[in-house]
Amino acid sequence: MVYPNTYEVGMSSLGFQVVYALLNEREDIVCERFFLPEGDEDYLSVESGRLLTDFSFVFLSISFEYDYLNVVKSLLLAGLEPFAEKRSGQSQKQPLVVFGGVACFLNPEPIAPLADVIIVGEAEPLLSDFVTFLQTYEGRVERQIYLAEAMLQFQGVYVPSLYTPEYDNSGRCCGMTSVSWLPRRVERVSLKHCDQAGHSELLTPAAEFADLYLTELGRGCSRGCRFCAAGFIYRPPRLWDGDAVVEGLQNRADDVSRIGLVGMEMASDSTLEQVSTYLLESGCALSFSSLRADRINPQLYELLAQSDLKSVAIAPDGASERLRKVINKGLDEKDLLLGATRLVEAGIFKLKVYVMVGLPTETNEDLQEFIDLIGRMKHKIDEIGKRRGRLTEMYLSVNCFVPKPWTPFQYHPFGVSEVLEKNQTISVKDALERIKKKIVYLKTGLRGLNNVHFQADKPENALFQAVLSRGDRRLAKVLVDMVAAGLTWKRGLKKNNLSAEQFAICGYDKDSYFPWYIIDQGISTRYLWQEYTKGLQSAITEPCDTKVCRRCGVCDDS
Repeated sequence: MVYPNTYEVGMSSLGFQVVYALLNEREDIVCERFFLPEGDEDYLSVESGRLLTDFSFVFLSISFEYDYLNVVKSLLLAGLEPFAEKRSGQSQKQPLVVFGGVACFLNPEPIAPLADVIIVGEAEPLLSDFVTFLQTYEGRVERQIYLAEAMLQFQGVYVPSLYTPEYDNSGRCCGMTSVSWLPRRVERVSLKHCDQAGHSELLTPAAEFADLYLTELGRGCSRGCRFCAAGFIYRPPRLWDGDAVVEGLQNRADDVSRIGLVGMEMASDSTLEQVSTYLLESGCALSFSSLRADRINPQLYELLAQSDLKSVAIAPDGASERLRKVINKGLDEKDLLLGATRLVEAGIFKLKVYVMVGLPTETNEDLQEFIDLIGRMKHKIDEIGKRRGRLTEMYLSVNCFVPKPWTPFQYHPFGVSEVLEKNQTISVKDALERIKKKIVYLKTGLRGLNNVHFQADKPENALFQAVLSRGDRRLAKVLVDMVAAGLTWKRGLKKNNLSAEQFAICGYDKDSYFPWYIIDQGISTRYLWQEYTKGLQSAITEPCDTKVCRRCGVCDDS
């Protein structure tokens, strides 16, 4: 099993650990881990020091678009041909390469030519049966034959070589074809019920989170923030009940007391109360990266104070109250100020605040409102700091908005606040200049505030992420050229007669086809377009209640 990053990063991935545990539960297989080597280390398995090519099946867990380059590096380091089509033509037996992870059911197409098989969705309902299927047929039946059978037998199995993308006269992907007896689209598979929440399986001091025991509170989110992919591709939102979460927590070793809760933004009040009470009674300390400003109940406040937590983030995301309606965030200034003061009262000395620039309809008036908000927030928390004898420092993280597949904002261009006509583009230079001016506007407006630290994305990096997020199969050659020939992403695009504009800085309409439509998330694209137009009008959509809500199509009673 391969994580396309370093050991420190890979062993901090809860999803990677859960899948590793699922595979090693079986007595009939051996699953060993591979991570990108650091320095002059050889590319060998952690457990026994074996080569990747010694294994019949190679599973890669891919969480982020930025790791696409590391996918190519991993295959090349192992001595494998990166393109699946060329591997199948080699005389020497090659491992079957299987991709999975959240990036693969967001938009698998930029890396689809590198995989023999892609798992679309969550592993728990599918993985064990699929591995048994592979064991039954590998080496006995021609691969393409049994992989086609796998697509017919299992929901969530995608064999890219059996599908051919089509392009229109302007060079844009406009559809996907396959033989008539294969499914037209690949349905995502998801876990329906959970008796024990997913949790850390291995703790190691070499991991990014070291002694932090992670436990998930559920999957998905009912809030429907229009920029957030996780809130749409994990639908329907599933909140594990408090008993399942506590069951996961109880699997930790006796000497582990630092707990990280994944998904605190969407957990129910009753679950947060039950889990907070359990952790308080168990003498555990809570750690988390960010928290919705309106989620701090009395039990959680007490737990925060007990945990001696020094750093927490809150995420307005939109610079103004109007923009938070555009993105459907559901937080007003009162929530943000109250959340900040409660966190500082609980002992926080480093308050991080996340905001995006480049959102649809954004203006300098919105940015000025954020500058004013930070000033008022600082005034309130400074009063608390003066009383206790130590001020809290604020760290502002300014991130460029990147349109993501399967969100209402998939239709919006990168770097541009206004709506573009279908197929209309603006230049990379223009888009980057617009974003940079907004970052400078914020930085200049906040310059006079003491103990306020400012950090911003590099717009060029965010643009590359936007290209990867919205790209198609032609990007696979770009990725291989970048790794094998040391090209920059811009040179890689140019060499392959592609441009950032055609993927990331382009206008779309309700009838536009996207490469990721090969995946069937169950979400109505009509609903996504409606949500996009509502966002442009600053209209709020209430969080979904899966018992009655049928808006997006995922919970269609049929």
